[in-house]
Amino acid sequence: MAVYGSVLELIGETPIVDVSQLSPKPGVRILAKLEGQNPAGSVKDRIAMAMVSAAEAEGTLTPGSVIIEPSSGNTGIALAMISRIRGYHLKVVLPQNVTTERRDLLAAYGAEIIPSPGEEGSNGAVRLAEKLAAENPEWVFLYQYGNKANPTAHLTGTGPEILRDVPEITHFVAGLGTSGTLMGVGRYLKEQKPSVKVYAVEPPSGERVEGLRNLHDGYIPPIFDDWGGMDILDGKRIVRPIDSLTWTRRLVEDAGIFAGISSGAALAGAVKIAERIDEGVIVFVVCDGGWKYLSTGAYSEPIETIVETLDDVIYF
Repeated sequence: MAVYGSVLELIGETPIVDVSQLSPKPGVRILAKLEGQNPAGSVKDRIAMAMVSAAEAEGTLTPGSVIIEPSSGNTGIALAMISRIRGYHLKVVLPQNVTTERRDLLAAYGAEIIPSPGEEGSNGAVRLAEKLAAENPEWVFLYQYGNKANPTAHLTGTGPEILRDVPEITHFVAGLGTSGTLMGVGRYLKEQKPSVKVYAVEPPSGERVEGLRNLHDGYIPPIFDDWGGMDILDGKRIVRPIDSLTWTRRLVEDAGIFAGISSGAALAGAVKIAERIDEGVIVFVVCDGGWKYLSTGAYSEPIETIVETLDDVIYF
């Protein structure tokens, strides 16, 4: 096994695991891309590294720079790890009602947390970060929702990995958050194998599923428009919070994959697609591991109880 010069060299090249035991059709395989295997624990390691590297190349980031970024957890954690290694000071605008594990890990990496109102969710964190960045132009605002390095990381990394490992892929499914994963992977797959169908998973309009976004609820990430999101997507699957929790538990109980709850949402979307086709190979993204959600009781308490607390705690 190789010896790596830095933990940052471990970003990417994540494994894919067959979880077809969860498929409703014998002719439809379902495969999970395990992004929780990245060193800071999520798919956001890829975009954080890409955004920092691009800013360094442009000369925007220099030794001792201050970075500000809104996050409900994963991007902030990835940036905190990278900032610690690279010597930057990170300010994370974080909704007050995220899980304890996320705040603790950000603190462990040395990030400064700027709280935003929990009831405003990730959109509120974005608004506050934009305001602070405008007031402090010397800070570097990477802005994952509009930074082209976000989808580019998936165009050049995640997408090629998936097609290399699963050349028989027929469908790709991922959650709709910043839209970077869908835009980057989707564009790559469409360019290389136009027959592949690309589907987004989103919550119902008006229901809060943090980490996922409904495009009709007032905020469309600039990346989605800039990369021609409506042309890349073949469709969307609506997944309710109770479905996300149910399939997250199925992942750990039936496949031994301890994943975060937005991963359950992606699996639920994959299952919905599998129900409508007779044969195919569906790849979905397991965004992160489940450890950041243990304090919520999402894996042990009655699902109906957890759903009732969604307005109080950001799970996704």
